[in-house]
Order: sequence, then C-alpha cells, then structure tokens
Amino acid sequence: MTAKYGVLTRESILDLIRGDPPLVTGCINLEEQLQPNGIDITVREIAGFNSRGNLTETNEGRVISRTSPLVFDGHGGVDLLPGAYLVTFNEVVSLPTNVMALACPRSSLNRCGASIHSAVWDAGYSGRSQSLLVVYNTHGFRLHKNTRVAQLVFMFTSGHVSKGYSGRYQGENI
Repeated sequence: MTAKYGVLTRESILDLIRGDPPLVTGCINLEEQLQPNGIDITVREIAGFNSRGNLTETNEGRVISRTSPLVFDGHGGVDLLPGAYLVTFNEVVSLPTNVMALACPRSSLNRCGASIHSAVWDAGYSGRSQSLLVVYNTHGFRLHKNTRVAQLVFMFTSGHVSKGYSGRYQGENI
C-alpha cells in the first residue's frame, strides 16, 4: 500500500483483509462484495423499534431504544412497512488505528425507496455493526437475509490515532 491517506482501493482492502486481524470477516461472497472503493455489507438480522430512546449531554442519561427481531419467512424475506428498522450486518470489521469507514446505501436500495443511515466507523473500532434502515416507499419494501444493502468505504487517516475507538459499541454483536 503506497497511499498515506485517502479512500482505499479494492487492492488495499484485500491487503488489509489478509492482515492480522483481518479488516473484514464474515463475508457471504467476498468476490461479489468487494467493490472498486469499498466492500458491500449484508443483512444478518433486522429488528423493529418498540421503545423510545434518550440522549443527554453525558452518556449517563443514554437509553438505547429496545428492539424486537423480525422473522424472515420460508423464502428468506421479510415485508417491511414504511418506517425505521435496525439492521445488523453479517460482516465483522476490525479497523486499524489509521483507517476509518463510512457506510453508504447501495443505489439499488435507494431506487426501491429505502435507505441506510449510519454513523462514522472510527479508527480502532471492531465489531459487527448495526445501521438504521428507513423504508420511505409508501408501498413498503421486501428485504431478504444476506442481501447487500450498503457499501463500506474505508479511508486512511492522515496518521495513526493515539487512542482508537473505545466506546460502548467496541466488540459489539460478535
């Protein structure tokens, strides 16, 4: 890898996947998921929200909304009404202290009237992450298990961070 910072290419991502720890594990089909500037991430689970959340000035007042898992039918799909859902991904990501990531919705998802919303994946984060899926289409949306819904785009930072991510979600869902 010759780049010091910027968006990682397919080749740089593959180099990091072969590293220790691997950048990404748990892919359904790495060759299909690997893109020129990222890796597609896939649906492991989907859940509906069933309580209110709360955020305050400090983490002491933080209350994360409760969710209930939705069940995929015999064809591996679930019908979603318009609204918000929590998606858990199949892939486990282990970001080095000089790499961060952003998840962007796949264009096919947007063309169906749905989108993924995600936060920054900080350098040093490791886990099986979750993101918000919002169905905007008034007719609803059908989603299947293991479907590629977002592309994770990795970026080299201008250097290693002195302290990688160490928040509540470190090591989540592994």
